[in-house]
Amino acid sequence: MSRIVITGGAGFIGSHLADRLLSEGHDLILIDNLFTGHARNISHLAGNERLRFLKHDVTEYTYVGEKIDAILHLASLPSPVDYLREPIKTLKVGALGTHKALGLARAHGAKFLLASTSEVYGDPQVHPQPESYWGNVNPIGPRGVYDESKRFAEAMTMAYHRYHGIDTRICRIFNTYGPRMRPDDGRVVTNFICQGLRGEPLTVYDDGSRTRSFCYVSDLVDGIIRLLNSNVVEPVNLGNPIEMTILEFAENVKRLTDCAAPIQFISPKDERTKDDPNIRQPDISRAQQSLGWKPVVPLAEGLEKTIAYFRGLLAQELQ
Repeated sequence: MSRIVITGGAGFIGSHLADRLLSEGHDLILIDNLFTGHARNISHLAGNERLRFLKHDVTEYTYVGEKIDAILHLASLPSPVDYLREPIKTLKVGALGTHKALGLARAHGAKFLLASTSEVYGDPQVHPQPESYWGNVNPIGPRGVYDESKRFAEAMTMAYHRYHGIDTRICRIFNTYGPRMRPDDGRVVTNFICQGLRGEPLTVYDDGSRTRSFCYVSDLVDGIIRLLNSNVVEPVNLGNPIEMTILEFAENVKRLTDCAAPIQFISPKDERTKDDPNIRQPDISRAQQSLGWKPVVPLAEGLEKTIAYFRGLLAQELQ
């Protein structure tokens, strides 16, 4: 048994990690300012004596009195809706938030895991993307605030490892989906599912030829836990290597939601697709070899669970 801090603990991935770690007998401290996280994600954990929730902004000094064994740093503004609306806050979370979280790890001699992102690869010129690829990022584009915040966070994490001897891990998370995603986060998964359940046309940007690889949240959580318990300091890709076009993904959602409305192609006039990667597929060789990990949940199974969650969420909104 150990005590683990999760920053962004009321978020989509953070709350699923909390479920898994509690089931394994750990004590948890969840830190979240609820800017992108939501209380409903952890409401089922209310009253659990092994969990404490701290409403706090990680860009501010963070103090925890109890002895901490590990910190999982997931706090960020990861969706396009958020980082396009709050570019400076996005940069501050990646820079100041990571600095404060690493300081907390140093103070407690705790293991530190950074949740990074496939966005560090930008619009990749290497395919699929291995961890050795340095990326193709536009640092001054609208997406750069998120991409560079995570690249900086990785650099700071490795600096703390080398200079202060902190035991660190870095996972680069590729597109992940599942229950507890925000319906208004602007991602293709939530956009398509909500449109399909409402009987609206599924709106595909441009011609739908961009590709993504979708990993179900339970697979990702398993990979993060394996990485935390490993000795791998170098970054590790965690994602599903099955690549598909956005149009193919839309057709899957349309079928599973029984949506009669057509797929509609649109070309946004704003910055939503500027520097949007054209291809995205993880090379998970390192995760397979070092962690014995690979995703096991089929897309249809994961989508059915996610659709069921959003069906219930939308039903509550109509009451």
